[in-house]
Amino acid sequence: MKKSLRERVTGFFINMGRQNKWLRIPAIAGLAVSLWVFRLIEYFRRGTKRFACTIFILLCFMVGNSFAYPVFQEDNGFMAKADKAETVSVTEESDITLANEEKIEIDSLEILEDEDVLEGYDDAELHGMDEADKYSLSEILEENRNGEWKQEEPEEEPEKSEPEFSADDWRLVLINKQHPIPDDYSFTLGSIKTIKGTMKCDERIIDDLLSMMQKASDDGVALAICSPYRDLNYQAVLFNRKIEAYMKKGMSYMDAYTISSQAVTVPGASEHQIGLAIDIVSDDYVTLDEGFSDTDAGRWLAEHSCEYGFILRYPKGKEYITSIEFEPWHFRYVGRDAATIIMKEGITLEEFWDKYL
Repeated sequence: MKKSLRERVTGFFINMGRQNKWLRIPAIAGLAVSLWVFRLIEYFRRGTKRFACTIFILLCFMVGNSFAYPVFQEDNGFMAKADKAETVSVTEESDITLANEEKIEIDSLEILEDEDVLEGYDDAELHGMDEADKYSLSEILEENRNGEWKQEEPEEEPEKSEPEFSADDWRLVLINKQHPIPDDYSFTLGSIKTIKGTMKCDERIIDDLLSMMQKASDDGVALAICSPYRDLNYQAVLFNRKIEAYMKKGMSYMDAYTISSQAVTVPGASEHQIGLAIDIVSDDYVTLDEGFSDTDAGRWLAEHSCEYGFILRYPKGKEYITSIEFEPWHFRYVGRDAATIIMKEGITLEEFWDKYL
C-alpha cells in the first residue's frame, strides 16, 4: 500500500533518529515541525468555507468604506484632483465656521470681584437678597439699644489638659470642594437687627461674632460684616455669572469653571451656606481683595479672631490645600479651642482634620 506524504516524512525522521544517536535531537525537531505543518495544512483544508466567508466580509467592508470616505478616493483613482478642489471650494463658501481658539493665560487674568458680575442685572434671581450690604457695629448697636445680645469676652482659664475634638462637632464641620454640605446637616439661622435690615448667620456664633466686633471697636478698629449667610440660590447665581463673564473674555467653559472656583466656592460646598463663614472688612476699607491684609482691621483680625473662635479660612501660601486663593477677609467659626490651635500652628482646617480628627 502506498504511503502518504505525511507518513513518508515522519518515517524519515524516525529512522534517522534510530540509526544514528547523534542525530536524534535534529530528528526530533524535524519530526515536531513536520507534524505542526501537516496539522496547519489540514486545518486550512477543512476550514475553506469559514475562511472564504471571512475574506468576503472584509472585502465588503473595504468597498463600503471607499464610498463612505472620499478623502481616500483620490489615491484610488475614483476622484480627480479637480473634483476634490471643487469640493473644498464649496466647503469654504459655507456659512459654518469654527471659532478661533485663543490661548488664555489663567495666572495673568484679572480676578473678577462679586460686584463685577452682580451689578447690571435687573432680574428676579437675587430679589430680596441683601448679602452684598455691609453691616458695621454702629449700625448693629443702633438697632439693638436694649442689648439683645450678650457680650462674651474671652476669659483666662486655668491650665487644663489638651482639648479633645470630635468629628461630629458642628463647629468643626469640613466643607470644601471634596466635602460638600452633608444632606442631613441642619442648623438654625439667627438674625441680627441692623439699620439696613437683618443680618443672618448660625445663631450659635452670634454672641462671639458681636463680642469680637465690640472688642475691635474698643481697640480703635471699626469692623464691618458683608456676605454672612448665603442660600444655595445666591451662591449658584454668583458662581454661574462668574463663569459666564470669563467665557465672554474668550475662555473655554472648563477654564472659566476652574478660575471661578478659585474665587467663588462651588455651590453646595460653601461655608456661607451653613452660616459659619463671615466676610469681614472695615468702615474705611470695603473692597474684598488682598490689600485688606495690610489694613489695621486685617492685622487685628489675623491676631485676635481666634480668641473669639474664628480663623482665617483661606491663608496665603495654602492655596494648594484649600483650592481657594488668599482671602484675608473670609473668616470661619470653629470654636475657641480649635481656632487657637489652627492660628498658632499656621495650619488650615483641612490640616487640622488630618492631625486632630
